Amino acid sequence: MESNRQIIVFIVSLTAVVALGLTVLREATEGLAKKNEEIFNKRAVLAAVETKLGKKVSDFSDDEVLQIFDSQVEQKVIRVDGSEVEGLKAIEVDMAKERKKPVEKMNLPLFIFTNDKGEKFYILAVRGNGLWDEIWGYIALESDLNTIAGASFDHKAETPGLGAEIKDNPAFPAQFVGKKIYDQNGNYVSITVRKGGAEPGNPHQVDAISGATVTSNGVTEMLQRGIAYYQAYFDKLKAS
Repeated sequence: MESNRQIIVFIVSLTAVVALGLTVLREATEGLAKKNEEIFNKRAVLAAVETKLGKKVSDFSDDEVLQIFDSQVEQKVIRVDGSEVEGLKAIEVDMAKERKKPVEKMNLPLFIFTNDKGEKFYILAVRGNGLWDEIWGYIALESDLNTIAGASFDHKAETPGLGAEIKDNPAFPAQFVGKKIYDQNGNYVSITVRKGGAEPGNPHQVDAISGATVTSNGVTEMLQRGIAYYQAYFDKLKAS
């Protein structure tokens, strides 16, 4: 009986020591984890304007990524009615949480990147559903707020070699460069990821991923809905 009591005391004590150690470790590394997450997210944003940076985003050091954001990126948070939200940085907005809110209450991150020539590019965040789980990305628009300057995409659980190509195959986001989100009459049409391939000369279509119809359709829906959230703010910019 005494032996069993000693074993129980030992197990409880060991569990307490391990739990305390894990708590201390988590507290000690929390700051570093947050910084690494911030740098990861900033890389993803800059990937949308990679062609304007002179080299691949993956080739930048962490310090370079932070320096670019500090000196060349303006951050805004807006609402679908075009109003700005004060006291919040765009990089702090968690789109996974925002898309669960009513549309009128969503916080939308907007990054304005200015290159060495003084040209401005507006980077929007979009999020949607793929085949198995969420997909997301960033779309950069030129100063005309119509022409796509670049795009980057990511996913949570798309199939390797199929839906995961939205991230893994650089040829997929490269198709978006030069495409238009408005037609010749100024109507918003977004971009369609078209099964069977984009129609020749169509400025609003890109090729779908072969064998990944659901993911491709998910990107189309994500762009159609996600870019539209920013239209009221862009209308204000055009009118100013």
